[in-house]
Amino acid sequence: MSAAARSLPRLTPTRLVVAVACAIAAAFVAIPLVVLATHTSPGALRQALSDPVVLDALRVSLVTTAISLCLVVGVGTPLGVALARGRFPGRTLLDALVGLPLVLPPVVAGLALLLAFSPSGPLGQALQPLGVRVPLTEAAVVLSQCFVAGPFYVYAVTAGLSGVDRSVEEVATTLRATPWHVFRTVTLPLIRPAVAYGVVLSGARALGEFGATITVAGNLQGRTQTMPTAIYVAFERDPDGAVALAVILAVVSFALLLGVRGLHLARAAV
Repeated sequence: MSAAARSLPRLTPTRLVVAVACAIAAAFVAIPLVVLATHTSPGALRQALSDPVVLDALRVSLVTTAISLCLVVGVGTPLGVALARGRFPGRTLLDALVGLPLVLPPVVAGLALLLAFSPSGPLGQALQPLGVRVPLTEAAVVLSQCFVAGPFYVYAVTAGLSGVDRSVEEVATTLRATPWHVFRTVTLPLIRPAVAYGVVLSGARALGEFGATITVAGNLQGRTQTMPTAIYVAFERDPDGAVALAVILAVVSFALLLGVRGLHLARAAV
């Protein structure tokens, strides 16, 4: 028997089941995306990228996603720490509330936000003296994205913190370091991969948000029309154009994921 043959893993029923499951999962994801990509042409993609409507939608999507990510990271990091390390009354309820947008239909989330921030809603009335109006504005897009994408980041941080060896932090504490200094110099570097994946997952979810956005923010070109809502409108009048837009959005999302994965592998190789 050759050395190459001896190095191959022995095929067992368990490995066969795992291999079949992996093949099915890969095909289930890859085949529709390949069909989507091959259903358009480079010319259609160039035409789509030169369309002012597409450029406006792409700009709105990228700007609002960047803003929502900043808000999600700013609020979600201490929230993730509280869920992972905190022991306080109502923690289980808070955990359930954080995860609720993951199972809530996006349209329901959008309707809830619309009722809460409408001029007659409690939050809308509170903002009226400040001259702030949320529905049908860019702020509504950001709020919709934060609502549906926030749990992905919070739970990534929580999972990362759960895997940290507390003794390392305790050593830093014995050196009279403040909790903030310990978190910034010890804990954060240890959970950086989890934070990065949380940012990517949350950003991709925000970039692709549709149901909540169109419900509370509408579909105003140049203001609240994002790439998903532009695809929805284009599909009714120009299916081929909608496919081109979908390919662009899929490429942007995939590039984000590959970028962070590449950074993680490069850091691990150092």
